[in-house]
Amino acid sequence: MTTDQILLFLLTGGVLVFLVWGRFRYDLVAFGALAIGAVAGLIPNDQVFSGFGHPAVVIIALVLIVSRGLSRSGAIELLARKLLSASHGLRTHIGLMGGISAVLSTIMNNVAALALLMPIDIQAARRAKRSPAVTLMPLSFASILGGMVTLIGTPPNIVIATFREDALGEPYSMFDFSPVGIAVSLAGVLFVTLIGWRLIPVDRSRRDTGQELSELIDFIYEARLTEGSDLVGQTLESLFPVAEDCEVNVLGLVRRGQRVRGSSSGEELKKSDLIVLEGTPEAIERLFGQTDLDYATNRDEEKPGVRSVVEVVVPAGSRIVGRSAMDVRLLYRHGAALIGVSRKGKRTYQRLRRLKIEAGDILLLQGQEGDLETTVQWLGALPLAGRGIEFVQRSKAWKAISIFAVAIVAASTGIVYLPVALAAAVVAYVVLDVIPLSELFDAVEWPVIVLLASMIPIGAALEASGGTALIAQTIVSWTGGLPTVAVLVILMVITMTLSDILNNVATALIAAPIAIDIAAQLNANPDAFLMGVAVAASCAFLTPIGHKNNTLILGPGGYRFGDFWRMGLPLEILVLVVSVPAILVFWPL
Repeated sequence: MTTDQILLFLLTGGVLVFLVWGRFRYDLVAFGALAIGAVAGLIPNDQVFSGFGHPAVVIIALVLIVSRGLSRSGAIELLARKLLSASHGLRTHIGLMGGISAVLSTIMNNVAALALLMPIDIQAARRAKRSPAVTLMPLSFASILGGMVTLIGTPPNIVIATFREDALGEPYSMFDFSPVGIAVSLAGVLFVTLIGWRLIPVDRSRRDTGQELSELIDFIYEARLTEGSDLVGQTLESLFPVAEDCEVNVLGLVRRGQRVRGSSSGEELKKSDLIVLEGTPEAIERLFGQTDLDYATNRDEEKPGVRSVVEVVVPAGSRIVGRSAMDVRLLYRHGAALIGVSRKGKRTYQRLRRLKIEAGDILLLQGQEGDLETTVQWLGALPLAGRGIEFVQRSKAWKAISIFAVAIVAASTGIVYLPVALAAAVVAYVVLDVIPLSELFDAVEWPVIVLLASMIPIGAALEASGGTALIAQTIVSWTGGLPTVAVLVILMVITMTLSDILNNVATALIAAPIAIDIAAQLNANPDAFLMGVAVAASCAFLTPIGHKNNTLILGPGGYRFGDFWRMGLPLEILVLVVSVPAILVFWPL
């Protein structure tokens, strides 16, 4: 083993450790590793930033923009609403939502497909008085499965396709993933529809669903006394009876900017006090209607006009993750007040405006209706049902669909190079105002772009040093005497495990060159191993951190970290059982 190989292994291992630790955002970790590799001379100067111009990076960015355009057009939302009905039984609803989600994920990024359907699913759960936990996980898993079907459905497929071009001289086309992907998706969606949803913890999803739904959307609020309030001079305890009637918990007091420690029930209320409450948005509104209380916004900074409320879920990569409302100056810059936070059923004892927001939190924002849309988009948050705001332009639905269809047909038939076709679609979307120019770059998930662009040169350096060949040789040595198909299965299991704890793009970047080298050493078809990696890298069903879709549903579904493996583990086993024979048929070893 050479010195360069040792250093690159240490660098790559360090990246994996920091990604699993999660203390720092993954794009910062990857870019930091790129800088270290460049300074150490492990990556040639002319290759350090080559990843930012790599076709995989360009395609992913363009797909995200096109997905935003399809989302804003409203065609998909309208289709989903026509197909879905509150009269459908639970299993029928899960099957329809899962099928629609999987189909949408074949033509757009699967994160965008989930973002379109999640509010609809939550609305259906509320109308049916059942917990959204029963349906959100099947919906998320179905969207991940559908992304396996086409080149643009999920970033790992794009990575694998462009890696094949670098290694073998020709990339995969739009539908090369379809034979295996369709088989896996059909089996997976049938599983989550017929069996999988029953595996979600019974004590959290099958109890008194009406009551549980209320529990899942409880928020923490800070309320102020209105001018001339009769509560001034009374004890906090005097508020308890009316609060109990409204199904609101009174948690304590904030005085002079600090929570009052210990029991505060006997404290006399002062004009400047803030009262900490816990309850659903509906319950809080009932309480405010019966008492001299209001949301604790800063009246000097609050803009005049009709107030509106929006309920949003915070995805990984949002501007506010790891920061507080005060840090991003939410009220001062945007006129939007953070009036409630729900965090997977956990109570918080910090001031709301100082609370560090986490991915998966549900926020209740208040402000002028015209400002809230801009604020939510700026935060990178996802509006939920009931209090949401419409982002769609339904009159432009057919324009968006037609432009996208022309681009896909042109790319699939080889008339135009895929990145060029997608770029032309983006230009058309902007010219026709399907996507406003001001939102163009907001549609791109820049942390994913930086991660991918940073890891590509590191992976190339590891491959050039012979490091990936060494790993492949080690795997082949450990599996000596086993059939080639067994080696393929082992590689897929390793890739699946990595994908459950790492970003799926990073997993594909690490596993793809190893797959090529293993195939070379076994004199096997490299396409079979690349397809195995493509399927396995997309299978992040055991944890809420392996795939962004799982992170998105964590808060709205009220899930715990350990809830995912119950349905995810048998699903990953099913994927192996279905995908390996399909690979052997369509990409023989």
